[in-house]
Amino acid sequence: MSVPETLQNLGWRPYFHAQLNDGEGGRPARVLHVHRGRIDVGHAAGQESIALTGKAAALDITVGDWVVLEPAEPVVRRRLERQSLFQRRAAGTAGEKQLIAANVDTLFIVTSANRDFNVARLERYLAIANDAGAFPVVVVTKADLADSIEPFVSAASGLAPGILVETLDAREPLEVDVLRPWCNAGQTVALLGSSGVGKSTLVGTLTGEALATREVREDDQRGRHTTSSRSMHRLGDGGWLIDTPGMRELQLVDVGDALDDVFVEIAALAERCRFADCCHESEPGCAVRDAVETGDLDPERLRRYRKLRSEDQRNTETLAERRARDKKFGRMVRSVMADKQREKGGKHQ
Repeated sequence: MSVPETLQNLGWRPYFHAQLNDGEGGRPARVLHVHRGRIDVGHAAGQESIALTGKAAALDITVGDWVVLEPAEPVVRRRLERQSLFQRRAAGTAGEKQLIAANVDTLFIVTSANRDFNVARLERYLAIANDAGAFPVVVVTKADLADSIEPFVSAASGLAPGILVETLDAREPLEVDVLRPWCNAGQTVALLGSSGVGKSTLVGTLTGEALATREVREDDQRGRHTTSSRSMHRLGDGGWLIDTPGMRELQLVDVGDALDDVFVEIAALAERCRFADCCHESEPGCAVRDAVETGDLDPERLRRYRKLRSEDQRNTETLAERRARDKKFGRMVRSVMADKQREKGGKHQ
């Protein structure tokens, strides 16, 4: 067991304390690492590894969660409600969600100053950060390899009003120091970004740990994925950092109005559309399409907004809702085809 530390240093807040029951007698603990069938937790007495069996296996626990342990046993009694949650649509499922990290204060959205830089991907991450209520900071790594860093900064800065963009060489501690104001005691930060953008290197520099990294592939500059599980790492400034596996295809799910926070100019224009449910496609009186035609709105920006909005709606549907929608669409198609057949038959009479 490691040395004791305070719950406050682990990120304990009044929000979580208010969920404890008088006389409950349990031990609050934070989930530091999620393995298959067990978790590593930190609490006031140190750290320990706990098997997830019985009822605990059905609690959907993810890294960053707070749980209540039995007073004298390494058993999870219950999970506390989260203050924030990052999630995505699980690959190969019909609407099921995959948890990424919980109770995060700041999200470092990591990209790199090379061909991996992708505006559409950054918009996805920003929507997820806004939905979870975490403060987003775009971190552009490999700044030392770019002929000019300005185009990358300009592109990232234009994605949302007031967005903060930091550029650095993830291997250099002095450059990484620009991120330390978000890494103080009791604070939790997380990293999101595709494979090979330097997340593991950045984690290693922030924590001082020698995490495994691999050389960048010269043919595509993307490197190889090195993080295989979600875990929390202690930061030298007293905070915690959650590292997550690279996710090239981060599917949006149930982000609500967070997309409007990212595409704020489109949301503002939409308020002037003739119809409240305007899809900005072919409806009359569409202020959004008018802005595209006058050059006030980038058509590519609108295309990406439509794509993400459609994706979110599709992924948020339950399997039953999706089947009902598909069934309704099928009935409509059959009705239209039947009408056409009747019209065709009438013409031949």
